[in-house]
Amino acid sequence: MPSSTYIQHFKWNVTDKYTIYNSLFAALPFSGISNVGALLPILLQACVDGYQEGKEPMEILENFFKQHTPAATEAEQMERLFKFVQYIERQVVLFDAIEDAAFETVHNTNGSGSLKALYNEAYYAGKVPALKEKLRNFKVRVVLTAHPTQFYPGSVLGIIHDLGEAIARNDFQTINLYIQQLGITPFFNKKQPTPFDEAINLMWYLENILYKSIGNIYNFIQRDIFDGEFDTENPFIELGFWPGGDRDGNPFVNAATTLKVAESLRSAIIVCYYRDIRKLKRRLTFAGVDTLVSQLEEQLYENVFRPKESKRVHREELMGKLMDIKALLLKQHHGLYISRVDSLINKVKIFGTWFASLDIRQDSRIHTKVLKDIDQTTRKLNGKGILPDNYDALSEADKIEALCSISQVVETKDVTEEISKDTIESIFAIHSIQQINGESGCHRYVISNCQSALNVMEVFALFRLCGWDTGKLTVDIVPLFETIDDLQDAEKIMHTLYTHPVYKKHLLQRNLHQTIMLGFSDGTKDGGYLQANWSIYTAKKALTAISRQHNFKVKFFDGRGGPPSRGGGKTNKFYASLGSDIENEEIQLTIQGQTITSNFGTIQSSQYNLEQLLSAGISNTVFAANRAQISEADREILKELGAISHSAYQSFKEHPQFLPYMQQFGPLNYYSKSNIASRPGKRGNAEQLKFEDLRAIPFVGSWSQLKQNVPGYFGVGTALQQMKDNGKWEQVQSLFNNVLFFRTLIDNSMMSMLKSFFPLTAYIQQDPVYGSVWEMIKQEFDLTKKLVLELANASQLMQDDQTGRASILMRDKIVLPLLTIQQYALHQLRTGKLTDTQKATYEKLVTRSMFGIINAARNSA
Repeated sequence: MPSSTYIQHFKWNVTDKYTIYNSLFAALPFSGISNVGALLPILLQACVDGYQEGKEPMEILENFFKQHTPAATEAEQMERLFKFVQYIERQVVLFDAIEDAAFETVHNTNGSGSLKALYNEAYYAGKVPALKEKLRNFKVRVVLTAHPTQFYPGSVLGIIHDLGEAIARNDFQTINLYIQQLGITPFFNKKQPTPFDEAINLMWYLENILYKSIGNIYNFIQRDIFDGEFDTENPFIELGFWPGGDRDGNPFVNAATTLKVAESLRSAIIVCYYRDIRKLKRRLTFAGVDTLVSQLEEQLYENVFRPKESKRVHREELMGKLMDIKALLLKQHHGLYISRVDSLINKVKIFGTWFASLDIRQDSRIHTKVLKDIDQTTRKLNGKGILPDNYDALSEADKIEALCSISQVVETKDVTEEISKDTIESIFAIHSIQQINGESGCHRYVISNCQSALNVMEVFALFRLCGWDTGKLTVDIVPLFETIDDLQDAEKIMHTLYTHPVYKKHLLQRNLHQTIMLGFSDGTKDGGYLQANWSIYTAKKALTAISRQHNFKVKFFDGRGGPPSRGGGKTNKFYASLGSDIENEEIQLTIQGQTITSNFGTIQSSQYNLEQLLSAGISNTVFAANRAQISEADREILKELGAISHSAYQSFKEHPQFLPYMQQFGPLNYYSKSNIASRPGKRGNAEQLKFEDLRAIPFVGSWSQLKQNVPGYFGVGTALQQMKDNGKWEQVQSLFNNVLFFRTLIDNSMMSMLKSFFPLTAYIQQDPVYGSVWEMIKQEFDLTKKLVLELANASQLMQDDQTGRASILMRDKIVLPLLTIQQYALHQLRTGKLTDTQKATYEKLVTRSMFGIINAARNSA
């Protein structure tokens, strides 16, 4: 269908339905306050008109109260503002549910990027054998994280899912009930969730969405691409899991949590198998088969409900029993319902008894500290430490040799610091999980802030200290390179590791595979949008070359967030654009918070987005001859663009009011009050916020709520203009037309700009301290918008994605009053002489307004 058809479907199935069902909100009473629902459209129009007339948020609200409500006192006005926040939050939920329900009508699920389209392209190009060969080894690993970008509590996520299904059925009575349920369901967690709470919330997606959508994809590949003649054990899609394992900056994650989460993941997948076998039991009623099914049902029941008393079932045992059932069906019962048995066998192949592989992550500085703690304690206990006396004075190479010479084994009593104790216990926990769920249950240790080969060998030494035979270590050690400097040093670091005999031996028994993680979020925060993405691209190219030189196969694990500035946006297009110079055996990426809800919130959207990733990686190899590669000349242009944009961003970042601007006019200081995550809002314990301690999520999320989205475009316009001034515009234009990687960068930048709205904060330009900062941002925005539109030969941002554009504009309109309320509250906190009670109330208003704004944007943090 042409794009005009999809935009028409969007109008019918999203815009019109929202208008109809939104009217139900007008009847929802909140605490006896009448006419709130009726007044909200008036407030929205007042905001639209007010910003067009150049009014400030404070003036818009003050005029609204004078003209349209009897609320005269501050207390009455605040009460109404809180009720507006409640209404708008629920309007966003309704829109989410409606858009989810309309997914298949506004997206071409069998079009470009789908597995069906991939197969058809391969068929007509005579590439089906090449497609099958690639599928034998290629896979996507999706790693769910508990990063604090999910502002919906679990109860509301359940309502969104159920409401979406009712809307898809046009079940008006049930829709009305769910809307009433929304009206009295709290959106705010009264207390901060624990890491285990976060894990349980994410497991809902594993059980209800990904279990089914991944199973559907596997079945399609087996049936339609391999024609049922399957000769590979490749699962195609694997799941990773960070809640309960990610310790980086989160003091609330400990070894006990890790073990508890691993046990819960096991229980969750056994429950899924139990449900499926119960459904099979109703169909497989034949002599002999019914007995086998009943026995398996009973065994799964015992594993779920009496795990301590029953013998733990393992993947191989499950596979064996299901294969026995299949064999008997073929032999005696004409293979009836065998496709259903195959479907369950496929799921067991994919998910085993671990469901999702739990990753452990910790900061490199912690490992250094733990080793010193062990050394000091063992010196006190035994008179001899684990490290040489002059360790601190040694060169990096000598320190590595000293670590490789460690032969002692320690216990938790051999350390004094709590962080040291947990680090050791977490390594013990990996071994325990592998005993319960197999190696796939937990086999990766990610090192954040990895800045040297020594950082990797420190972790290797810790495994040895914890009693692991490092000659047979069943764990992959994964360095994470994040900053621009780290990305530039990554090739040298990996060369040191590849050539070290001890680490080389470790990789030999890990099938010559090395996983390397690259961080998009901190890279952008550190170096700006263009430079961060180009630095990651060049790092991947260099790391591929050095790995191939030493005969190792590198796997890249991308730490991506939701918005383009954190590696999100149209992610699949990045993977389709990488070319043959970058290793392409796997796509591995993190999926965080909002992105889980928006891209994997329904079976349909999950299957669509997973297929897009699979297809992108596969087509990059199978159709490589048809895809334009990035030439040396293109690289030089990209390098120059990156350097100019980096310089512009650094200059802005070094402005003395850069961080204070965000703190004064945005909600940066209020993330920790939102109770959306177990992880603290910043690194370290310093009272004064430093840029290096600022996490990427509140950094990007605050710019998003300011509706300025600086990390998504700042420096791009300056770089394009300088290239134009230098007579290189034709080369840049050619780059955009011919190189998908660059075009995707620009497309994603357009998304960031479309989500910006400068009239909201135009009043800041009059501020004697911060006015120049606002002007600097606005000038860069205007310049970037002008030049990217010229580059794309377009008259409006996201012109080639009209349904995506319509969705963003409609969401932004819904939350315009909420943005106004947030700016009003921040203004009062900034300028008003408030009592402690008033201050607390306005702070609460800022925090509560964050929820609807972030949720409406879907990928803003």
